[in-house]
Amino acid sequence: MNAVQRARRHTEGPAARALAQLVERFDPSVFDVARPLVRIRVEDGEARDVVIEDGAARLEDARGNPDAILSADPTTWCEVASDIRGGMGAFRAGRLRIRRDLHLGVGFLAATALPQGPGRLRLHSIRTAAGTLSTMEAGTGPPVVLLHGLGATKASFLPTIDALTPAYRAIAIDLPGFGDSDKPLFGAYDAPFFAHAITALLDALELESVHLVGNSMGGRVALELGLCNPDRVRRLVLLAPSLAWLRPRPWAPYLRLIPSQLAMFQPAPRPLVEMIVKQVVPGSEKEWTAAGIDEFMRSYLTPLGRSAFYAAARNVYVEEPRGPDGFWTRLGTLKPEALFVWGRKDTVVPIGFARHVREVLPAARHLELDCGHVPQLERPRQTHEAIAHFLATGAEG
Repeated sequence: MNAVQRARRHTEGPAARALAQLVERFDPSVFDVARPLVRIRVEDGEARDVVIEDGAARLEDARGNPDAILSADPTTWCEVASDIRGGMGAFRAGRLRIRRDLHLGVGFLAATALPQGPGRLRLHSIRTAAGTLSTMEAGTGPPVVLLHGLGATKASFLPTIDALTPAYRAIAIDLPGFGDSDKPLFGAYDAPFFAHAITALLDALELESVHLVGNSMGGRVALELGLCNPDRVRRLVLLAPSLAWLRPRPWAPYLRLIPSQLAMFQPAPRPLVEMIVKQVVPGSEKEWTAAGIDEFMRSYLTPLGRSAFYAAARNVYVEEPRGPDGFWTRLGTLKPEALFVWGRKDTVVPIGFARHVREVLPAARHLELDCGHVPQLERPRQTHEAIAHFLATGAEG
């Protein structure tokens, strides 16, 4: 097949023409791929590859093992090419699937959407004093930084970005060690380590102060920044935040002695790890959850990502609750206004923690939802309405 025949093949039919239109308007300023070459498989009943290399995108015949897979029916691809919101609306509605690498899939959709002004969705790698951090942001209002939980990535806040952008500049980041951010082998991966990285990001973005929204471990990081650097924090929203254990932790002294770098050596094959993750994560058959598991596996199956995951998980367990530097001792000094959102079905951070927070922080606000550990995905409307209201009105709302 010669070059003319290949070009004709890629533009036959409405869906193929729509894909060619998307590739033609690829905007590299919106999407920092941060890799020399990537191959994205696009499926509509047939398969084609979008190759992104040196800031340019081109169509090729499908071959090899793609970095990401986007699939939808031909009608959806035609709508994606003509819709001002590009493919993100179809993705959120479940009519377009992204597998293997959400960063690449979402970045491609953002970079091929019709022009939407300065507040359009964009993905960038930001060089900071704490290393390079991968970000996804949209909007132009007051800044809100979104911090994901253990094993997750910035993609877990896609619905939140969409909900906040009418009034805020929402910035979701991959914390160090996760997603597409740097993964230092000897990073501490505890709350002060992550808080330092967020401060470095604010400096790099020239942001004096921001609202912080954190889920699970990200909530603990948000609290740490509020405790150690309150002048950089306006208001805090803690979605099922990870908090220091109050029960005895018999394994803590031993875990502190085990180097997390040992996790670089993977003893279990990928199918076994993936099976275990699917058993632990409820609703793994749902598209959002399945894509999230893909994101976890993408990082976990790299030596540095695996080391970072185990180090961060260990630090959640071994953190001291009491004493001069204990978490619960320090929590009472928190200055920024805070909203805690709890899931009544949360088995990771049980809602019983709310009573202890009320005792230490009587001025904090609380919201209980009928969900588990990830309110922004499980109860998006209620969660995002509460976030927007609290950020706009604070404790007086």
